[in-house]
Amino acid sequence: MSAQTELTGVDLNEEQRELAAMVREFADEVVAPQAYEADRTHTLNLDVVRQMGEMGLFGLPFSEEYGGQGGDYLALGLAIEGIARVDQSLAITLEAGVSLGAMPVYRFGTEEQKQEHLPALLAGEAMAGFGLTEPEAGSDAGATRTTARLEGGEWVLNGSKQFITNSGTAITRFVTMTAVTGENEGRKEISTIIVPNGTPGFTVEPPYDKVGWNASDTHPLTLADARVPETNLLGERGLGFKNFLSILDEGRIAIAALATGAAEGCLEAAVDYANKRTVFGAALSTRQNAQFTLARMRARVHTARLAWHHAARLRDAGRPFAEEAAIAKLVSGEAAMDNARDATQIFGGNGFMNEYSVARHYRDSKILEIGEGTTEVQLLVIARSLGLVG
Repeated sequence: MSAQTELTGVDLNEEQRELAAMVREFADEVVAPQAYEADRTHTLNLDVVRQMGEMGLFGLPFSEEYGGQGGDYLALGLAIEGIARVDQSLAITLEAGVSLGAMPVYRFGTEEQKQEHLPALLAGEAMAGFGLTEPEAGSDAGATRTTARLEGGEWVLNGSKQFITNSGTAITRFVTMTAVTGENEGRKEISTIIVPNGTPGFTVEPPYDKVGWNASDTHPLTLADARVPETNLLGERGLGFKNFLSILDEGRIAIAALATGAAEGCLEAAVDYANKRTVFGAALSTRQNAQFTLARMRARVHTARLAWHHAARLRDAGRPFAEEAAIAKLVSGEAAMDNARDATQIFGGNGFMNEYSVARHYRDSKILEIGEGTTEVQLLVIARSLGLVG
């Protein structure tokens, strides 16, 4: 199943098609061959990350002023989708590196912060994480317990974060933390503060033993009187959570692209296997039940792609897109999980073996219904757009 065939009907221009084809070729020739071993050893391949940086993938939606490619979110989504077909761990490394690492600095940082951090982040020479989720808090800002107080021109941070992507690699420069910096009319004032890796009192705990995304770098973090300069405040004081929600809306588009790529990867693998697998003297693909399963998988990929493309185009045009981003993430996350299940069934016993990509997709795809806003959160966003309250 060619990239040309798969991209037909989604109205891409020539430049976008060339980008998609370039990334898919890179994914097939460089990313796919290392995916099994990286997953088995729980190792993020920084050499491949470096190559992604050299291709300009980490700089796609940023202006050339800071070393970016001058592209948009649709271009970023095409790159993420192409890589996710063969390796979700590297796709989420790219997605988080852009959406959660560099984008907050680009959107809310001072000029000095942008000049200091963005060139290396956009070149893939450095990475950053975003510390939002805590043991007791994530989408519930009111439950945030990490604190930051000003003392002698420094922020003193205390608390813990969990499930933080790209927080502990050899090239991670910093993690942007959400923290309670005071109260405003009886409500917690939440701000975002840049905490460089290696700061005394900032501990990157051992990585998680996860079900999937095994080659993605994910850690819990601990802050114990970690001190950083007052100038490390990112954005206006008290707007940290509000700013992050806008980042999260964009991130949902990128995650939807990732999920679409995963769903497509499952479809491609299942079609190839069904054509080659002989059952009772005939190819599995000649059986109507298998044909119907594959047809449903194809429909899911198509629907998911249309959804995230629409959300991306709204975002890039400067129009409201929060509802469409939620729809895209909802539809594509379910498509990835459903296609992973169906592909595994097509493969039979082989689908239960980790050496096959569908097995990795089966383990990897569940988080797409959880991370960057659960399915239930997306439904809530959509319900509120309908005027429903309560």
